[in-house]
Amino acid sequence: MLFLLFRPEQEEKHIRDAKLCATCHTLYTTARGEGGKPIGALPEQVPYLEWLHSDYRDKQTCQDCHMPEVKEPTPIAKVLGIPRQGLHRHVFVGDNFFMQNMLNRYRDDLSVGALPQELSSAAQDTVAFLQSKAASVRIENVVIGDGRIQADVSVENRGGHKLPTAFPSRRAWLHVLVRDRDHHVVFESGALNGNGSIQGNDNDADPTRFEPHYREINSSDQVQIYESILGDREGRVTTGLIAAVDYLKDNRLLPHGFDKQTAEKDCTVYGGAADDPNFTGAGDKVKYSVALHGAQGPFEVEAELWYEPIGYRWANNLKKYDSAAEPHRFNTYFDAMNSGAAVVLARAEVVR
Repeated sequence: MLFLLFRPEQEEKHIRDAKLCATCHTLYTTARGEGGKPIGALPEQVPYLEWLHSDYRDKQTCQDCHMPEVKEPTPIAKVLGIPRQGLHRHVFVGDNFFMQNMLNRYRDDLSVGALPQELSSAAQDTVAFLQSKAASVRIENVVIGDGRIQADVSVENRGGHKLPTAFPSRRAWLHVLVRDRDHHVVFESGALNGNGSIQGNDNDADPTRFEPHYREINSSDQVQIYESILGDREGRVTTGLIAAVDYLKDNRLLPHGFDKQTAEKDCTVYGGAADDPNFTGAGDKVKYSVALHGAQGPFEVEAELWYEPIGYRWANNLKKYDSAAEPHRFNTYFDAMNSGAAVVLARAEVVR
């Protein structure tokens, strides 16, 4: 005789608590020096601490955003499942559409088990999620005079942690264009190149340098990039996690309610954004002041916030290890796909 032992599903309150997510998504990396000796530690990924220091801690959990609630009563098991209210879908939408597309494109090389349509759908859902939930952009205070056009570009982070957050290869930046009455480009900052690099970005051109945080931009070789730049023990720029002991720059966009003056050092702001009065938990405001060089209006001002999960420098620094199979294979994939490495999250346009 066959006996079936059945234990009805039980509700556990901790599954709804953001602390549950923190157990995996709070990560410190140990830096190591000569002989593998520990020389420091880096708060590599701390989205929970960012959330905890924002207004979202009293409004919305990680689960509320990344695991959307099912509105109708739903059983959690097909066999003898009891319909319950307040269940959440296990979609876990994040932000790395690029790796989803890479896994799909090179599925045979990588022995990927997920079906092609599953990965393509996941990548499309990720982009849709980012473009509907991540950020907004505004263009304000446009003034034309003395041969220049000036405008404030404001960016708002609409998420519950920094934008971008977690793994430090991720970056967002402003692409700003000014066109004259004949639609000729008068000014452009932050254009995306076909290889995934950003025009004017010092770090993409030179691994030892990086773009500072800007309060005002008046040259096309200045780009406002929201990113974390890692430093090694000697203060040099690095993308090596086991060499990094500190942040030389962290101006990733803050969530609402985030007070950079009281934030603990593991999730605070580093670099020029730390004392920028226009960089707050309400967003960032950058002034653009552009020489018109005799161009005639009306002028079209366009601002876009772009996002890239794997920055150009993070991929290309691996080429020094190209003799090893895995870095070589990754860079082959990245170089073949880098024209699709970034997407626009939000945009705004005005004509004056």
